[in-house]
Amino acid sequence: MTHRILIAATAVAATLFTSGCAIHADERQVGTAAGAVVGGTVGHVLFGGSPIGTIGGAAAGAVLGNEVGRKSAKNKKSTDEKGDD
Repeated sequence: MTHRILIAATAVAATLFTSGCAIHADERQVGTAAGAVVGGTVGHVLFGGSPIGTIGGAAAGAVLGNEVGRKSAKNKKSTDEKGDD
């Protein structure tokens, strides 16, 4: 059962990463997706494969990834504005 979940998670992550090349995602979207994948993986490991731990980790990771992406976009914008002088 654990191997099936690992294979499914790997397939989903590979699909997300390869489809990301086909679209132009901003920093927040990339941060949210990456955070969800990492958070889901960490939650899965910490809670022994529990679906609740995996989903909770993915949700928490998505929120944190979104915040990191937002701050990254904000910093990039302020750097670009300073470079226009």
